[in-house]
Formats: sequence, structure tokens, C-alpha cells
Amino acid sequence: MATAATATATQPPLGLVSSTTPAAQPPPGQPDISYHPDWNKYQARVARRTQTENLPKTLPEGFPKELKGDLVWEGESLAQKYDWTYVFSADQLAEIDNAVTHFKSLKLGLGYITQETFPLPNLHAELRRLSHELHFGHGFFVLRGLDVDKYTREENVIIYTGISSYIGSIRGRQDAYLDGKRADVVIGHIKDVRSGLGDGKNKDQIKIGTPAYTADKQVFHTDSGDIVSLFALSTAAEGGASRLASTWRVYNHLAATRPDLIHTLSGDWEADLSEVADTFFFAFSFTKTVDDKDKFAKRPLLYYQPASADRKTPERILLQYGRRYYVGFGQLPRSSHLPPITEAQAEALDALHFLGERFSVSTNFEKGDIQYINNVAIFHARDGFTDEGDKQ
Repeated sequence: MATAATATATQPPLGLVSSTTPAAQPPPGQPDISYHPDWNKYQARVARRTQTENLPKTLPEGFPKELKGDLVWEGESLAQKYDWTYVFSADQLAEIDNAVTHFKSLKLGLGYITQETFPLPNLHAELRRLSHELHFGHGFFVLRGLDVDKYTREENVIIYTGISSYIGSIRGRQDAYLDGKRADVVIGHIKDVRSGLGDGKNKDQIKIGTPAYTADKQVFHTDSGDIVSLFALSTAAEGGASRLASTWRVYNHLAATRPDLIHTLSGDWEADLSEVADTFFFAFSFTKTVDDKDKFAKRPLLYYQPASADRKTPERILLQYGRRYYVGFGQLPRSSHLPPITEAQAEALDALHFLGERFSVSTNFEKGDIQYINNVAIFHARDGFTDEGDKQ
């Protein structure tokens, strides 16, 4: 019997996995599943369902048996055929410096950073080539060589936004609130917000509903937007590795071994519209994005997009999800007014994570690196980490 469990013979021993955040309390009727996946519980659920349920043996109508192309890869062998790190030359770094000076001379707000206001006449072609790699190549790359200590915090933001304007011309919104007030936040700062607070009262009062602002392991997930990037202003004393995996490779495995989970992932999942997990501010509280707590959305996690009529755009599988919306995290449990997820959905969430770990690659972040990923073809995770002194 072919199951997702046979794909990984032993639990992948990846990174720091300890959690410093108490687990969210599950709503009534929720399966035994939490934010941090439990390998043994996953294996037990796989065995129970495959032995007792009559699971679909074919794929949903229209879904392909196999996806092909450079977006299908495994981390174990990827480095042999793809060098994902692009190191800036001295001339290119000088051109970036000139672009910073030019933009500052315009005395414009940061929202006006574009290719025109941050000119990179020679680097332009290379960045556009790398952008093409995101969509039609392997789906990610890392830029290396920036000396972040050379610049002010504002200048680092200018550089990050300026370079990114050559990768994608439209900036997406990361959050709808800043310091508890409505705002279009296009850059988020990812760090353990409790670091440096010791064991005092304030640290205990901080309520966090997303692992991005803790030192906990972030399990595999996608973010908002088509392209997601991360600029490493610093690195942790230990851990914190960025892990990427091809959702196309994971899809191919599930399509071949557990087509029933493709049915589950492409069916409707219920999530709270009054989502507050992304709203964190130092008043130690959350602000809801809508008033009606009884509203919730239904949508699939997995989508199939057929090839365009002219064949210029190939068929695709799109994955868009965050585990915490369905199982809760920390101070933000899954809302009790929502229906609990099903056993099939619980298994599907664990299958995505553990297969992501199996097929993943670490980009080995260094200080000053900028990582870009195709968010609908690559999902990502982060190992747990430990901060120490200025290594944060």
C-alpha cells in the first residue's frame, strides 16, 4: 500500500525544533494536532486512515498526474545543477551606492522608490534575468555581498526596496496595521520580539499569534503575494536556517501515492476572516481586522491552473496556506465558532510539512543576504534559533 508515510522512513532531524511559546488551546472537536507537527501522531493518523477509510484512488478532475520542469526539484540534489547564490561584484556594489545617493538627493518618501528613482543601468539586466528565474526557472535565488553595517537602517531599506523594484514592479501589503493603527505595511521586521526582555513581567505579557515574532521553528507555509523576499540584517547566534521546498515536487509525490490528499487540499477549508495573527504591537494586545467574528472564509489550499491557450504559460499548481490559521499558534487559537478541521485535513497539513522537510534545501543565510522566492511554487520554513548579544 503506497502512502505518504512511505516517503519518509524516519523523522527528518532538521534544525532547532524546541518551542518557547505555549501551544494554542484547540477548539472543541479539533483533531489531535498542533502548530508544531508531531511525527508519531502523523504516522498514526496515516495508518488509521489508510486502513479504515475508503480513500479516493484517482485525482480530482483536471489535475495532472505529474508536473515537469525546473520548478520540480529536491534539495538533496539541487546544488549539483543550480547555483542559487548571486554574489555582487565590486562594480555592482558601487552602482548600488550611487543609486542610494541619487534617491536620497531626490528627497522623496520611501514609497517613491522605483527603477527610475533607484537607477541601476548595468545591474538592471542581471536582476531581470534573476526575476525570470523565479517564474520559469527554479523559483528562488539569493543575492549576496551587501555590507549592511556600512549603511544606516534607512539606507538598507532603500537598497532592499530599490533592488526589489527590479524583481517585481508592484509591492504587496504585508500587514494592515502598524502600532495598532490602519496602515499599508509593505515591509515587515522579522525577529524574536521577546529577545532581550529577560524573564520579567513584560515578556510574559507579550501576546503573539505568529511564530515569525518568536524564536520558535516556523513550519512550512506560504506568505501573501506572488514573490516573497527576506533581507538578513543580522543572523542568530545559533539556528534560524531558511528552508525552501518545491510545492511541485510535493504535489508530484502526493499525486502518485495519495491522490485522496489532493482532493482534500483542493477542497474548501474554513478560516477566520477576523484574523489577527499578523497584528502585533507593543501595547501587548491584538486588533481585529473585521468586527463580525462569525464571518469565515472557505477556500482551497491547492489550485490547478491549466496552460494558457497560446501555451506561453504552462499548467501550474498553486499552493497558498498557513498552518496556524487551521490549528492556531500561541495566543491565537483557532476560533471556537469555526468548524474543527477534519482528520483528512489534519493529515494533509502534516503531509505538506514533512514532505516539505524531506525535499527541502537550506539557503545558508549570511548577514546581508537577500532571498527571493516564488511564493506560489515554493513554500518555506525557518528553523528555531537562539539570539545572543548582537547576534540576533
